Amino acid sequence: MEQSRTTPDQRRLHFPDSSAVPFVASWSGEKAAAPGVIATRRGVAYADETLHDRDTASVLWTRYGVAQGRGEPLYGSIHPLRQRRAMRRGLCQVCAGPPDRDELGVLWLLDDGRDDRSDWPEGEVTTHPPVCLPCAKRAVRACPHLRTGHVAVRVRHFIPDGVYGTLFRPRAGRLEAGEDVVTYYGDPAIGWVIAGQQTATLIGCTVVNIPESVGSWDS
Repeated sequence: MEQSRTTPDQRRLHFPDSSAVPFVASWSGEKAAAPGVIATRRGVAYADETLHDRDTASVLWTRYGVAQGRGEPLYGSIHPLRQRRAMRRGLCQVCAGPPDRDELGVLWLLDDGRDDRSDWPEGEVTTHPPVCLPCAKRAVRACPHLRTGHVAVRVRHFIPDGVYGTLFRPRAGRLEAGEDVVTYYGDPAIGWVIAGQQTATLIGCTVVNIPESVGSWDS
């Protein structure tokens, strides 16, 4: 059973107050369910599976309660349903509105991978939806992770072509949860994954000059 070893960019936008909690973040009032997982001929399934448990490509997703705004924001925990919606529809991950777009494409904030490969960020795989300009301004100012380093990228095309989730393996008549992996649609291994986030491949990328871009956001 082949699988992708690609690790997506998974940086979290973290604001020190809850006045602008990212749309994709989970809240303490939202709980992940723990349904029974079984093996079938096509892969994993829930014992009490419903139509809402799978996406349009028949991939099984983590069950999660929906109670946005209830309790405290959990910045390190991404809500699967909202993240998937934002990525598939190309919404700002913070406010769920339209992302910023210009002649070079849609705005993304990514970890700096230029030391990893010479053609970065072309073909970058990410679990992060794009951002709008007002939310990017606030994120760069307020998010501790972004203050330590980020790259602003304009993207002409993004393809929601896979998922990031837990790979299960049948062993000795039972299922074992394995590593978290990126698996692409069309790969038979995706039937053995319970997805937690939608991934997208970024095509037609242009790195924005960071000092200039941040300066313009501060204006």
